[in-house]
Amino acid sequence: MTEKLLQFIWQFQYFNRSNLTTEGGESIDIMSPGTLNTNQGPDFLNARIRIGSTILAGSVELHLKTKQWNEHYHSEDPNYNNVILHVVYQHDPHFVPQLPTLELQSRISYVFLERYQKLMDAPASIACSGSIHLVKELTWVSWKERLVAERLSRKAQQVDLYLKATTNHWEESFWWLLARYFGSKVNADAFEAIARSVPLSLLARHKNQIHQLEALLLGQAGMLEGTFSEGYSILLQREYQFLRKKYQLQPVGIPVHFLRMRPGNFPSLRLAQLAMLISQSSHLLSYIKECGQLSDIRNFFNVAPNDYWLYHYRLDHPGPYKLKKLGAEMIDLLIINTVVPILYAYGIFFQEERYCAKAIRWLEETDAEQNNIVKGFKPYVPPVHTAFDSQALIELKTQYCDPKRCLQCSIGHAIFSAEQ
Repeated sequence: MTEKLLQFIWQFQYFNRSNLTTEGGESIDIMSPGTLNTNQGPDFLNARIRIGSTILAGSVELHLKTKQWNEHYHSEDPNYNNVILHVVYQHDPHFVPQLPTLELQSRISYVFLERYQKLMDAPASIACSGSIHLVKELTWVSWKERLVAERLSRKAQQVDLYLKATTNHWEESFWWLLARYFGSKVNADAFEAIARSVPLSLLARHKNQIHQLEALLLGQAGMLEGTFSEGYSILLQREYQFLRKKYQLQPVGIPVHFLRMRPGNFPSLRLAQLAMLISQSSHLLSYIKECGQLSDIRNFFNVAPNDYWLYHYRLDHPGPYKLKKLGAEMIDLLIINTVVPILYAYGIFFQEERYCAKAIRWLEETDAEQNNIVKGFKPYVPPVHTAFDSQALIELKTQYCDPKRCLQCSIGHAIFSAEQ
């Protein structure tokens, strides 16, 4: 037994409530268990309880043992002056309670505790995989909505950090976010550092010269150092040397990685694609805000770098001809991880519900991600069709399953309820 579990049991009244009495022998009628308090003070606030013939309104404090009331010095804390009932898992008969006390140990189902312990001890990455079939579809639908809202809110907090660093410059913040996800997991930090080192205002001055944009991005990544043999590589190197001196730039110093990476994800190619995107519009967020259809966003991201990259994945390494546009999967990931979060954050910041609604609608219009988390849930959950579904599962796995927060999970709650 833990205090978190005891709180859960009290919150949802998962115990035998017939003939309740205090340790002093007075009858108890729980009219309202109160609301869980996540701040300082008693565990539950605004409870209504009849003890004997008296109806009391106030707080409820929970402990595993009665003596913890004194061990936690609650008698000396004015926050606890309004406690009307002390609920404990196990009462020590040698301890004289200062408040009406209710013991729950004999009233909690053994099956319930066994189910909880199995979830906590489960070696599987999805602890409840054997019981998910007990969950009704309606529960899944409402829980997915909440999970997506929680995930987008957390991503909005990251946008908020960018805004603080840019003095609420939304375009610049989106540029940082976009560059980060162009770098994928392997080069995310390096790409974000590159974006931070060359602001959009600087890039906008050179948007009509694609080779200068490439020189700035590749140079800041440290890819224009050394000796080159091809004319275009030498041109970029010379351009960067000039622009670096002009703008007093310093390469970011975070290495980019090529190892164990498909050529289509090489950082050199991704930076060239990013340069072409900037050349088409340096007001990236403004364009996205004005778009009404997701197809317009897809077309916007459907860029290919200049002709040099038809025969290259990296500088000075020629290869066979191939048009190197951003693939459909990459565009989907950019929509999920940059477009949707920035729109949602913008809607929250300016209290413009239409942007939040559009962000969620675009998630529903985007195909689901195919990653290990989604594949892991596939045998147990309803079909996963859209990014709305897959984002909900990613949030569920990372924020609830992995830290074993089954008590805060609607799926866990439904499983526990089925055992009552």
